[in-house]
Amino acid sequence: MTCMLEQYQPTRILFLDIETVPKKPSFEDLNEQEQAFWEKKSSRLRNEEETAADVYPRAGIYAEFGKIICISVGLILNKGEQYGFRIKSFYGDDEKVLLSEFADMLRKFAEKDQTYLCAHNGKEFDFPYIIRRLLVNGLPVPELLNIPGKKPWELSFLDTLELWKFGDYKHYTSLNLLAYLFEIPTPKDDIEGSMVGSVYHDEGDLERIVRYCEKDTLTVAQLFLRYRGEALIDQSNVEYA
Repeated sequence: MTCMLEQYQPTRILFLDIETVPKKPSFEDLNEQEQAFWEKKSSRLRNEEETAADVYPRAGIYAEFGKIICISVGLILNKGEQYGFRIKSFYGDDEKVLLSEFADMLRKFAEKDQTYLCAHNGKEFDFPYIIRRLLVNGLPVPELLNIPGKKPWELSFLDTLELWKFGDYKHYTSLNLLAYLFEIPTPKDDIEGSMVGSVYHDEGDLERIVRYCEKDTLTVAQLFLRYRGEALIDQSNVEYA
């Protein structure tokens, strides 16, 4: 029997998730030029009663106004009759340092044949966000992320959201909902994406965010295996680098 996605070797896929926050704790911390830029950008996000300051917590989803504080990556391990999973996180307050370390790892990973990157909504968010922040920080873009000049079928990107659309491009399904549908342990048992900014800027609890990011990364890998009709990775086979 032919399974979905059989052309992809699971052990050649790097699964990832990123967590982003507004670069400054509040709108008032921006300089006048930055405030003006956010005023214009946020005009499409707010209703008549809201100000640019009110919606500033959403700034983290835009690479021009946010920064990456964590990238968690994971590899499926072939352990004979069952799969294992190894997770590593690059995180910290210094975005340039964590991006540099992530890029070095990505170059080493790409030395293998037929390697891919996979994230949920990765083509719309994670991958372009990482590329933009690499450029802003003056860092070279690793070949796996180097999009310009490549044809769509030459890209090494897999996206569990896009795979679920089956060509229905207006359809959006959250990772949390798909985890529920496929009976995968939920990654949203502590915090969710909308809380990351306040947990970082107000509570200073980066470790909590890292744990959340790692859970999402594992969930993406589990979802990919479900798409292939395969069993979930047992938590006892999850390793943390």
